[in-house]
Parts: sequence; structure tokens; C-alpha cells
Amino acid sequence: MENFEREQLVNMVIAPYVQKATALRGIKRHVGGNQFRHALSTYAILIDYHYVDQVLLKASVIHDLFEDVKCVSHEEIKNLDVDGPAVLVLVLEVTKKKEESKDQYLERLLEKGSENAKTLKCADRISNLTDLHPDIFDKEFIRRYLDETRRWVIPMAEQVNRNMLYELEDLLHRREALLRFTATIWPFQRKHD
Repeated sequence: MENFEREQLVNMVIAPYVQKATALRGIKRHVGGNQFRHALSTYAILIDYHYVDQVLLKASVIHDLFEDVKCVSHEEIKNLDVDGPAVLVLVLEVTKKKEESKDQYLERLLEKGSENAKTLKCADRISNLTDLHPDIFDKEFIRRYLDETRRWVIPMAEQVNRNMLYELEDLLHRREALLRFTATIWPFQRKHD
């Protein structure tokens, strides 16, 4: 890690955001674990890609907060620290609005989203695809999710980070291969289990 990256991370105060994110601990994910772990995974992915923007990193920890819990207000986030107002803007940018379909939401991010919003969505999708396993999810859901990733998130990655693009493409190929594999062995297993 370069000195600039190290200095940025050492000087970043993330604890107030992690504390707010603990509200996600009780929100279960279909793949096991909870939304809190997913938030920290998204944060870790960004650090792994050498992002040090404090607003982006803080937003990653709470990016699902407003979609999943109702006990945290916008005012609370704005008042967390000096970055609070900018973090709130970014979190709201990546939050699906109630009136939006999933396609409308992703199209909005692709067409009008800031670079940070697209980067955060790519890290979020890497985390989600990593946890997407054919033995847990309905195959049709997985196919739709992979198509959605190809249609909306891959173009975002093309705009913001080539290495994230490569990881997303690799995850797509691996999940498709798992779908093909499980389609061939599961009927046999089910007859004999």
C-alpha cells in the first residue's frame, strides 16, 4: 500500500458509520449471514481496490441502511461527522426509490449516477455475486440476476474501474458454470437423497 493510501485510511474515522450499520445485523440475507456483513464486505472490496475516498468508504458501510431499516434518520447520518452530508447524498443516490422498478433504478445509476455511486454499486454487486449460489437460490432468480448484472452493472464497471469489470465478468462466468453444473447433477441427487 502506498503511503498516501495508508495515511488516508489511518486518518479515516469509520466507527460512527459502523455503529449505524449495526442496525443491519438483524436483517437476514437469503445466503446466510446478514446485511451488516454484506455492508462490511462491500467496504472491504473497495479497500481491496485501493479506494481511499472517505465519503465513498463511509457510504459503503451504510449503503443499504435506508432500504432495510427505518430506525435511522437522514439527520443522524448528516450529523455523524464532517463527511456526513456528502455521505448521505451518496447513500441516497444508490438507494432504490419506492416508485422505481429495479431496472429503472439501475438505469438511473448507469445514466445519471456519479462516479462514486457507480463504483459503490459495482462493489455491492461483487459482494452479492460472491454470495449467489445455485444450491440456495432459485435458478430463474439467478438467471435474472446475472442478466441484470450484464445489462446494467457491467457498463457501470466499464466506466469506473476495469479491474472491477474483470472481476464481475469472472463472477458471471463462474455463476453460469455453476448453474450448468447443478442442472446436470441435481436431478440425480434428488432421486437418491
